[in-house]
Amino acid sequence: MARVDTETLIDAWRRLLAGSGKPWVLFEHGTCVVLEEPESDLADRATEILREYGPVSVSGPSGDFRVLELKNDEGWLVTGHHPDVVTFVALEESEDPSHLAVGIHGRAKRDQDGRHPHVVHVEDVRPAAG
Repeated sequence: MARVDTETLIDAWRRLLAGSGKPWVLFEHGTCVVLEEPESDLADRATEILREYGPVSVSGPSGDFRVLELKNDEGWLVTGHHPDVVTFVALEESEDPSHLAVGIHGRAKRDQDGRHPHVVHVEDVRPAAG
């Protein structure tokens, strides 16, 4: 399976979250944490959330997922048991386009990011104070 480069992931998430007005943090394997109630250190807060909600235990709620197809054949979003933790799966990453295969792949990426969180990008789109 192909690995998506960081710039492609950043571009994809910018398009997906355009106009949301919410800051977000991107992790190495494509998992994004959208911060509904941002604090001063966005990367630290997102890492806390991902450490709690990223790792997968297939026998619990962390094993559940939902697959959303993106327009323009861009790929899929895989959601989990936290509404603000979502993983992007590009078309070229999955040889099998079934929701089951894509979901399992996205869940595995979220698991990697949750167990070994490595922030690759922080996007703070909040209006400047003052």
